[in-house]
Amino acid sequence: MVPQVVAYFMIAFLVYWMYRSFKSALLAVLGYYKIRAAEKTNWRKKFARDYKKGWLKWKEVGHVIIIASYKEPILVIEELVESLAKQKQIDLKSLSVILAQEKRAGEENNRKTEAYFKKKYEGIFGRLMFTEHPPDLPGEIKGKASNETWAAKEFTKEVIKKIGLDMKKLTLTTTDVDTVFHPLYFAALTYHFCRDEDRYIRFWQAPLLWHTNIRRVPAPIRVVGVMGNMMHVGDVQEPDGLIFNYSCYSSSYRLIDSVGYWDTNIIPEDWHIFLQTFFGTGGQVEVKALFLPNRVGAPDGESYVAALKNRYSQTVRHAWGATDISYMIENSIEHKEIPWLRKLPRIYRLFKTHLIWSSNWFILTLGASLPVTLNREFFQTTIGFNLPRFSQTILTICLLPLFVLIVLDWKLRPEEVRPKGIKEIFFNIVQWPLMPLATLFMAALPGLDSHTKLMMGKRIDYVTTKKKA
Repeated sequence: MVPQVVAYFMIAFLVYWMYRSFKSALLAVLGYYKIRAAEKTNWRKKFARDYKKGWLKWKEVGHVIIIASYKEPILVIEELVESLAKQKQIDLKSLSVILAQEKRAGEENNRKTEAYFKKKYEGIFGRLMFTEHPPDLPGEIKGKASNETWAAKEFTKEVIKKIGLDMKKLTLTTTDVDTVFHPLYFAALTYHFCRDEDRYIRFWQAPLLWHTNIRRVPAPIRVVGVMGNMMHVGDVQEPDGLIFNYSCYSSSYRLIDSVGYWDTNIIPEDWHIFLQTFFGTGGQVEVKALFLPNRVGAPDGESYVAALKNRYSQTVRHAWGATDISYMIENSIEHKEIPWLRKLPRIYRLFKTHLIWSSNWFILTLGASLPVTLNREFFQTTIGFNLPRFSQTILTICLLPLFVLIVLDWKLRPEEVRPKGIKEIFFNIVQWPLMPLATLFMAALPGLDSHTKLMMGKRIDYVTTKKKA
């Protein structure tokens, strides 16, 4: 009886995986054309053509950008700040840039960084502000969330309240330090923020593409990165609307302020701030897509092995987001004013993401062979005999959408990071047989590691992923 149950589960999962693979490819294709259309748009002229009563005015909107940093190399930070200085179709004076440093990084490190950016970028933006997050504050843990919260509160106290800025006309963007913003990102954000009637209960998410250093990272990291890139393009178009913001995202300043900023006792802050605002607004918050991808760097290191370790460590930290499952369930029970039809799909999305994260590799690679290997009698049955063949057929068919994702990622890469020469192109092609091992060691095992530690009541510390310029 048990082998039959496992076999039928495998068949169902394989069919689901094929559906998911083709859906990702289709959404990625649609996303690719939306990206190309957005890149050709003059957002300021589009605003002038589309403007209606009730919209905010273009010149009224300001953008606050928080860059959380801990001992990051100056050249890495500069790539981000320079991408802000190269924003098009908007007045750079509408940007308020906050470099949020950690006091525990040391006086010498922080003063050197501050002096460099003051000298080079003072006067370019509306404001260039530096904050230092004190260590060991009560109820806090080390991480991006506590640093961001300190920076946002400092900006609210020192700028919004003292100068009298209207919080209703500000967006708030938080970003990892290795992000390179698309030149039209803030022009498009201005357009959507001005026109959206529900601007105060919105997040805006652009796809993130690991293109900054994709040529030099180890092949296993590159393989996982390419697949992740186009999945991000597809994810922001989920037809069911169950989108969570991640890593680098924007919202109204008012929304983040209304929930007291980011919880300071958590590690992965991106999905968590969505849940904070979801419950803080009675379940009204939603995420909207901006089809102007931002570039980020894949985990790197001083050596091949060090880069792999950094990627593993980063994935362990991301998978710790499974803590949001209990947070979601507890708050769903407490917030009876929110209909369960709004809450249950998001609980499902959290469960699905984290369960598939650490289990799909084992199901797809071992699931079809285990029942017939462990029970030779079952192999003599029709379903037992055909299960491995069915699995092989489905996984072979799934190579087609994978090929589509690879091609689209290649087309979206900036010219300077595309493979150069026959040798590099050759190695970018022959790396793909590494996919099973790459996804095992760079995704499934660190996810399982993180979830097991969480289940055993152990904790992890926030470890900043090392980056190179």
